[in-house]
Amino acid sequence: PSSDSSPERVELRHYAFLALLTLLNVMNFVDRQALPSFANFIVPDLGLSATDFSYLTGIFFTFFYATAGLFTGVLADLFHRPRLIAAGLGVWSVLTAATGHATSFGTIAVPRLLIGVGESVLTPTAMSLISDRFPASKLGFASGVYYMGVPLGIGTSLLITGYLGPALGWRYCFYLLGALGLVFAAFMLFVKETPRRRPAGATQAAPRQSLGQVVATLGRALTSSPALVCTMAGGVVFHFILGAAAFDQLWLAGERGFDRAEIARIGGWIALSGGVLGNLLGGVGSDWFLRRTGLGRPMFLALLLAFFAPLGFAYRMLDPASAWFWVGMFAGSVQLGMFYGPTFSSVQELVPPNIRATVVGFYIMLLNVVGLGIGNTGAGMIADRVKAAGGTDGFSQALLFFTALSMFAMPLFWYAGRRFARDRDALYAKLASGAA
Repeated sequence: PSSDSSPERVELRHYAFLALLTLLNVMNFVDRQALPSFANFIVPDLGLSATDFSYLTGIFFTFFYATAGLFTGVLADLFHRPRLIAAGLGVWSVLTAATGHATSFGTIAVPRLLIGVGESVLTPTAMSLISDRFPASKLGFASGVYYMGVPLGIGTSLLITGYLGPALGWRYCFYLLGALGLVFAAFMLFVKETPRRRPAGATQAAPRQSLGQVVATLGRALTSSPALVCTMAGGVVFHFILGAAAFDQLWLAGERGFDRAEIARIGGWIALSGGVLGNLLGGVGSDWFLRRTGLGRPMFLALLLAFFAPLGFAYRMLDPASAWFWVGMFAGSVQLGMFYGPTFSSVQELVPPNIRATVVGFYIMLLNVVGLGIGNTGAGMIADRVKAAGGTDGFSQALLFFTALSMFAMPLFWYAGRRFARDRDALYAKLASGAA
């Protein structure tokens, strides 16, 4: 296996493999976001309340997705990773197709509960593979490219809603997505495993560990690195608004007066363009920032969030007739895209390489159960409470509240950036001495 001290040049085949993983992540988020994207079609068809919908897009999905992600992260540190991805992709594709058969809250809840188990496999496993193919100096870029799948997936799901939804209906769109996923699952069965990398300063490649050793190593990493803890905490807080944003389509159609298909198309193109720009800004920009300043990538993210914060509030408060409304919508997509590269590359650099997939799985669990779970369920409850009291702006109030709450991520990222180099160097010193 190679080491992080190997030449910085990355072979073309590694970029091709990164493109494949990014495509799978696009499919992951298309399937995951299909329910929020088709909200204006599914909610009236099945007679769902805002709270019902929050359960489907929130806790029903995120609990199984996040807890299974921790388990599959451990598996990725122990077993053949491409085959693990193939299994997860096959499971979530079958359940996506099954969602199209739903006729009530109960029948859509069952596949939604289980689909998270399949989707939880991809990211911890993919990030582990990426870290074994790219040097640390380019990990922010590689992570940013992989996480370009988030805005591309969200945007594509909205475009499917806007263009194919009126023609085919939401059910047949789910069937098609499931069939496409099964094709890629079969392909992944033939992909070879990637040799596992050792970090700079390590005297030998890390041996394969037992489950108990992996969990113990994760615990030591969390207790010894404030930068790691604050990076994760900042990500959780930032995800409050991302959870609440599952109601964006209902808000735009119900409280801002847009046609449901038209705003899905507009939102899709904005998510694609803004999200791709954000991923490039977060991935390439954070690598450059780290080289130039020596401060961690989370510091770069804190500065960007401070810049975009006023635009986020403008988007939630202004009438669509204002140009600043559209600037704010675009800025929100950029913000989403720029988050993933800096944070996921940072958490991987702050832990020993033989638990990278595990720490990604643990981080995803926190992001989803705490961040998305609170934001999504809380927004649904606020919206229903406002409606019960006779109000007509429940989604607006919920989204504005969680926009403000998510701003508390900035000081956490700032502190993580200040501590990053110290904690990373301490980890590498332990690895070199064999103490880790």
